[in-house]
Amino acid sequence: MSQHLFTNVNVLACTGGEPFAGEVRVEGNEITAIARDSESLDRDGAEVHDGEGRMTLMPGLIESHAHLSIDNTDDLAALGRMPPEEHTLLTMHNARLYLDHGITSCISAASAKPRLDVVIRNAIEKGEIPGPRLLAATPWLTVTGGLGDMRTLHMPKVDSMALMADGPEEYRRLTRELIREGVDIIKLVISGDSFVPHAGSETTIMSEAEIAAAAEVAHAHGKRLSAHARSAESVKLCVRHGIKVIYHANYADEEALDLLEANKDWLFISPNIGFTAIAAYEGDDWFTEEQVQAMGFRGELDSAVAGIQALMKRGVRILGGGDYGFMITPHGQNARDLDHFIKHCGMSPMESILTMTKNGGAAMDMPDRLGQIREGFLADLLLVDGNPLADTKVLLRRENLRLIMKDGKLHKHLNRK
Repeated sequence: MSQHLFTNVNVLACTGGEPFAGEVRVEGNEITAIARDSESLDRDGAEVHDGEGRMTLMPGLIESHAHLSIDNTDDLAALGRMPPEEHTLLTMHNARLYLDHGITSCISAASAKPRLDVVIRNAIEKGEIPGPRLLAATPWLTVTGGLGDMRTLHMPKVDSMALMADGPEEYRRLTRELIREGVDIIKLVISGDSFVPHAGSETTIMSEAEIAAAAEVAHAHGKRLSAHARSAESVKLCVRHGIKVIYHANYADEEALDLLEANKDWLFISPNIGFTAIAAYEGDDWFTEEQVQAMGFRGELDSAVAGIQALMKRGVRILGGGDYGFMITPHGQNARDLDHFIKHCGMSPMESILTMTKNGGAAMDMPDRLGQIREGFLADLLLVDGNPLADTKVLLRRENLRLIMKDGKLHKHLNRK
């Protein structure tokens, strides 16, 4: 059994308490002992990692809106055209890239093909390829005309990263098929989006009967659901049908906020403001000012920020993860969400970091094992050359991640002689 001792480190435990100087011991895949200040731990049999008094030891990052099978694209139809062999290699590459950037766990928010997440998850769990701990999702499940439906009457066979279904029975069948294939998460597209001209973000496109059918099957099989839900009504439908991770929630009204607060013990909001914030204020290379105005990115960001601030006051747990993998949000920049939360939402650095650590562990259904530095927790750890509380952007630079450990195993160790 491997043993490791971290010494001369500033421990950012992500429990909600303040950082402290100390030592941490790992045996196998667990954190077994923590010492504070001048206390020291047993070094017998352990590989010692010296933080030199300046480095921060913190939990690995947890991405709540992962799209490992997307290739930094602006063309969803191209994902459908990509052969499965090449697509599997792309997804495998992105899985390693995430781990290289200190992301040790991911909640998938949709796979571009039905079994891509499943295959990659299984290979990671077997130790065949490097990658984060992964909850595998379906493609977007959407209605005709919803987000991801690239078909037209004269081109009815265009594929993207969505599967289309209409009516409760189709959703029952499709959900059963995907559960049979091994997914962990059923991903529904309940609202419209600014990229859908005929069904904007404030539109609710799925019927309650369709949502209920998918949810009934998923819950019966012990599977969880997530949803693209920007409109107020879509958020309410998520709560009513037990959808655990709600993405976006940009236009949640007072009734929706009340529902979220009343159910905050089991659900999470992953607002994904990264894409919207960049499109609104940093997207000159991709969008003209006319497009920004027409698509309403700034108004959508303002509404999202107001919602996040209201949810924080109500104690609803917020998750980090900003729709990375598209052209303006390339993979590996996921930790930018921390700065977005601070800059736009008024979070403290600690509050922002907890969205991708402690809150993420709870959203992974591992609140007592993941996302914090505590005895008995899994040893998913980052040794960071710098202080993320002083500047969260230190987490964006790979050279600052001196050591990356997942499940007690070293993925990267720049300090090793």
